[in-house]
Amino acid sequence: MNQLARAADLTSAFEATEEFHHATGLSPTVAPRRASPAIAVRELRKAFAQRQVIKGISFDVQPGEFVVLLGPSGCGKSTLFRCLTRLIEPDDGTIVIDGTDVTKLSRGELVELRRHIGFVFQQFNLVKRFAAIDNVLAARLGYVPLWRVVVRRFPHADRQLALACLDSVGLLEYAYQRVERLSGGQQQRVAIARALAQQSNLILADEPISSLDPESAENVMQILQKCARERKLTVFCSMHQVDLATRFADRIIALKAGEVFFQGPPSQFTVDIKDRLYAAV
Repeated sequence: MNQLARAADLTSAFEATEEFHHATGLSPTVAPRRASPAIAVRELRKAFAQRQVIKGISFDVQPGEFVVLLGPSGCGKSTLFRCLTRLIEPDDGTIVIDGTDVTKLSRGELVELRRHIGFVFQQFNLVKRFAAIDNVLAARLGYVPLWRVVVRRFPHADRQLALACLDSVGLLEYAYQRVERLSGGQQQRVAIARALAQQSNLILADEPISSLDPESAENVMQILQKCARERKLTVFCSMHQVDLATRFADRIIALKAGEVFFQGPPSQFTVDIKDRLYAAV
């Protein structure tokens, strides 16, 4: 494949998912803590075909906090995540991210906001035949001239940044390995490195470990926890694995039938609360 085709493939693969209108990079320095919430949701509502999926929920996620969103299938977790960056439009309520009211942004302003949010997906969203470093460098597509993208000649600083991100997730030795040759857990760590390479204060991780084996899932949770504790990044993560949530999260928010069922530290998420959360509605 020639350079132009390879670059076009890389660009289109990431633009195919609307979340990738953002593309930035990770700072090696620790981001300063902010006084206001990193995410503030107030009275958020969303319905589909006259069925209320999200029913006026409100919560905050503080800067540098690792918060896990739990709840049974159909409770509204995926809808909430897509509302946060207006991949779907909420019907009512407000969403404020890092001081910006997301619900009032124009499309252009929304694209700019997404550039400053790191996303980690269940299915990794990587270009499998490209090397790990090339996938991480995709986070820099919005910050280099088009000719550099076409010939895949990213600035030295960006390449060093990508290597540092891979090193932070324990994959520096695999930087030039094609992603298709990596395990599922390693691929998800490449995806996290890509999110880190955006130099954002916030990572949204939507079911990042649901397709991983237990050991790989634990490794990913350790890395996300490290992002929050050492880099002071805000991590908001949806998942089903209650045991891992209670071990790694700073705080748990649980949804049931579109409403906030629980908010609090893992120590307060008792077996009784878990049983009631996952009991049939």
